[in-house]
Amino acid sequence: MSTPSADDSRGASTGVGGDAGASGNPPDSPAGRLQALFEGHRLTPTQRRIAHSMVRRAADVPFLSSVELAELAGVSQPSVTRFAVALGFDGYPALRKHLREVAPAEQSAAQGSYNEYQQAVEAEIENLKHLAEVLADPRPVQRAGRLLAASRPLPVLGLRAAASQAYGFAYFAAKVHPDVRLLHEGGTMIHDRIDAAVRAGATTLLCFALPRHPREVVDTLTYARQAGLTVVTVADSAFAPVAKVSDLLLPAAVGTGLAFDTVCAPMLLGRVLLEAMCDDLPDAQARLEEFDARAAARGLFVE
Repeated sequence: MSTPSADDSRGASTGVGGDAGASGNPPDSPAGRLQALFEGHRLTPTQRRIAHSMVRRAADVPFLSSVELAELAGVSQPSVTRFAVALGFDGYPALRKHLREVAPAEQSAAQGSYNEYQQAVEAEIENLKHLAEVLADPRPVQRAGRLLAASRPLPVLGLRAAASQAYGFAYFAAKVHPDVRLLHEGGTMIHDRIDAAVRAGATTLLCFALPRHPREVVDTLTYARQAGLTVVTVADSAFAPVAKVSDLLLPAAVGTGLAFDTVCAPMLLGRVLLEAMCDDLPDAQARLEEFDARAAARGLFVE
C-alpha cells in the first residue's frame, strides 16, 4: 500500500468540472471529448440525461441516429434535436458529423462476429480499460481514501441495484476500519441512521449509485450534505443525477448490452477505494493479520 500525499482541506472544490480528474475521463478519450463539448452549456434535466447516455456510450454515439439516441436516453426524438441546437448545432445531423470528427471510434470488424454474450464481455473490457486510463491520475482516489479513513464511523450507502456494491465494500472495509455502517435499505429510517452517524462523529459518507438512479438516493445525499457530511460517490458517469449532490464523484462505466447492466468497473473501483483507504489507516495491516489469526483458530475457511 502506497503512502498518500498531504491531506486536502474538507470542502475543497470537487465534483464535475472541479478538481483535476473530477470528470473522470481523460481529455483525449472519446468520453473526455464529449464532456468537453457539454461543459459550459446550461442543460435541462432531459438534456443532461441525453449527455449522460452519450458519455456512457461514447464509442457508439457517432454512429447512432437521433431515434436510436432517443431510445438509448429514454427521451423523445425532438428532445435530441433540441439538445443538439442547445449545443450550437443546426440539428442532430450536424452534431453527429462533429462527433465523428472529434470523437472518432472505429468499430472493430471482429466484433461483428461476436454473439451478444461476447459483446457484453468486450464492452466490460473496454470499461475496465477506460477505468485504468482514469486512474492514471490517482489524486481523486487518494483524496477519497483519506476522507473515508478519517470518518469514524463511516456510513456506506447503496440502494436497489447498488446495494450489492455497498455491501461488498462494507464487508471488506469492516476488516480494517473500526466502524463501518452499511445503509442498503431505504425508507423513512435512513435519515435517522445518518443523524446517528453524524452524532457519533461521521464526517464522510460513501455512496454507490448505479442506474436506474432511485430518487431516494438523491434525496438521501442531499440530506447527508445538509447534515454536514462530505459525500464521496462512485457512479456510472460524471453526468449521473447524483453528481450535483456529491462533493467528490468517481465515475466507472457500466455495461448496457444485456437485459441488466453489468458493473465490473464500479466493483473494481470500490476495491481500489479500499486500497486507498487502507493507505491512510496505520493499523490496517495489523487488523488484517489479527483477523487471519482468528479465522485460522476457528477453522473459518476450507483450505
